[in-house]
Amino acid sequence: MNRRHGLYWLVAALAAALVAGSVAGEVVRRRSAAAFAASVAADARLRQALLDSEIARFRLLPQALADDRDVIAAARAEPGAVKRLNAKFETFANRIGASAIYLIGPDGFSVAASNWNRRESFSGRDYRFRRYYRDAMRSGGGAQFALGTVSHHPGLYLARKVAGSSVLVIKLDFDRIEAQWRTAGGETFVTNADGVILVTSRDAWRFAMTQPIDTAAQQAVAADIGAPGLKPRPYTIDREGLVRMDERRGALQLASSPPSRDGWQVNLAQPIRVAVTTPMRSAQVMAALLALLAVGAVWWLAQRNRRRRERTALLEAAVTERTAELRREMEERAALEHRAALLREELRLANRLATLGQVTASVAHETAQPVTAIRNYAASAGHLLDQGASGEVRENLSAIDRLAERIGVITAQLRGFARKGIAGEGGAGSVLLADGLDGARLLLKERLAAVRYETPDIPAGLLVRGDKVRIEQILVNLLQNATEALAGHPDPRITITLALEENVNEDEDEEGKAQAVCLVIADNGPGIAPEIAARLFTPFATSRAEGLGLGLVIAQDIAQEFGGSLRLLPDEAARGLMPGTGGAAFELRLRLA
Repeated sequence: MNRRHGLYWLVAALAAALVAGSVAGEVVRRRSAAAFAASVAADARLRQALLDSEIARFRLLPQALADDRDVIAAARAEPGAVKRLNAKFETFANRIGASAIYLIGPDGFSVAASNWNRRESFSGRDYRFRRYYRDAMRSGGGAQFALGTVSHHPGLYLARKVAGSSVLVIKLDFDRIEAQWRTAGGETFVTNADGVILVTSRDAWRFAMTQPIDTAAQQAVAADIGAPGLKPRPYTIDREGLVRMDERRGALQLASSPPSRDGWQVNLAQPIRVAVTTPMRSAQVMAALLALLAVGAVWWLAQRNRRRRERTALLEAAVTERTAELRREMEERAALEHRAALLREELRLANRLATLGQVTASVAHETAQPVTAIRNYAASAGHLLDQGASGEVRENLSAIDRLAERIGVITAQLRGFARKGIAGEGGAGSVLLADGLDGARLLLKERLAAVRYETPDIPAGLLVRGDKVRIEQILVNLLQNATEALAGHPDPRITITLALEENVNEDEDEEGKAQAVCLVIADNGPGIAPEIAARLFTPFATSRAEGLGLGLVIAQDIAQEFGGSLRLLPDEAARGLMPGTGGAAFELRLRLA
């Protein structure tokens, strides 16, 4: 009888384990499936945002290049313009990562292209059949995803009408994004408004349909893309909405992001075998074990009445503790997912704040010099006023007025930088080089008085490309750095030399004509340490505790914006300019206006 009774308990325990495992597995499966579906949907939206960001980076480029003088010159068939534009397109395409940049003339044939020197060059090709060309000619702009007729490589073509009846086109391919998607796992693909796959981590899926399209519409879409035809949907969807593929085992969870303004939609299919099945199996085993333990404990307590209350209390404590651990694990997982979302947002915020921080630091750095000069002039004016030198006082007040005006111009320029987000949008005029040197000498009058300062004779009427304030910024930064390096030197010297250079730009048509002026600012100070020189033109690189490390970065950016350059000369060159000393020498090249 006892043996039969024990068998009954064993059967009951197994049945309870099966029921508990089944129920717990189903509950966990549903929760895990819902959580996994939400995670896939969030990932799809994130990939959509990255794709939109990549396209937005190129969308305004045709408009920005529309006013380029070489583009306008090539569109007007000016002599030598096509050669310059080919080189410019090639450099620009390599710099921004564009697949191709080319200009289509009024007759529909390509005039210049970034791949002009390759076998598959776009130059001289007929593009009248392309929709983006017709749209640009009709409405001023066009966009089309199509298969390249020359490269046979798909991409997004962004077109803009320029210079009358010419069209500027930038081709953007998605090879890098597709490679990232393949590395991330799952199946990622982008569909257009017709449901046709354009961009995908699986090449075999390209130009496949994801929804029924009638025959006439299929032919129209294929012709527009430039594909021989559209492929059938490469996967199936079961009754539960899960994706099934012949080449992959198991089901995939499919999520789609909201369509963009162009009708593009990112779709992401992730395998759910590990993400959902593993927690379900674990829950089933755990629930079954708990059920077996519970039934065994009840049977054991039934046989041992004396210890029933004690064993029951222990069992309840064990179940409560385990349940609390499971709850904590679920809460920790939810907290981690929430924290990951917050970190992504904080990274985006940090990127924006970094830009504003550099602008703020630049304002402090660039206005510190005029403010110091104003204080010096004001102090000097007080002494001169006591001495009755009213004429010199007026000169000091006039200098203070000019410096205050300079501060206003600097802050206005930097406010424009903060609003626009990039430098160099103000354009470049022309300025007398002598005025730039005089302005820098005005700002650093007190500092330069403490050194032997030698400057060359500046030819009258020598104009350089730029504006007066920012040319002064470059010279003030270089001269101030030199005076600070010479602090405490027994014989401090700063020497500026000037030379005119020819043909610094291969695109110039006139040979033998001076195209640039080269200024070399040298001092006989201790020089620059090698570890600092290696990163001298990177933000916040400085050897002075009170320095910001932004002056040379800003100076180099200004010089490059005006078509020039700024660099540190090797030690041998510096010693040649200052024989018998160490010192540092900077070479500033400026384009002649």
